[in-house]
Amino acid sequence: MGALLEVIVAALLALAAAAPQSTSDREAYIITDERTDNGDGNFAYQFETSNGIYSQRTGVPGSKGQSNMQGSERFTFPDGTVAEITYIADENGYVAQSPLIPTPHPLPPHVYELLRIAEEQRAAGITFN
Repeated sequence: MGALLEVIVAALLALAAAAPQSTSDREAYIITDERTDNGDGNFAYQFETSNGIYSQRTGVPGSKGQSNMQGSERFTFPDGTVAEITYIADENGYVAQSPLIPTPHPLPPHVYELLRIAEEQRAAGITFN
């Protein structure tokens, strides 16, 4: 599921970048550009432009040699809607949160009952071919 969310986030960012730019977008300038890298896997950066694009990320070394990161991205769609995505990427995978990310419909109540019965049967050693 994490890879799907990464694709959705990338698509949203690409959509924002490909949108027709107004004069203010062409004339946008950098407001904030802060970066730190301790050289030991700990890092942080923050970037913001005058047209509302914002990105920030912090990272620390992970237990399996990876970088554990958390951050957020924000930009404005041409219609004025502000999009914001927050995320965590660590040993447990990539998890993004945003009202823009589609979510599945809830399951009907009877499905939860069937899942409970199936779990009871597995615990009792019952298998089906």
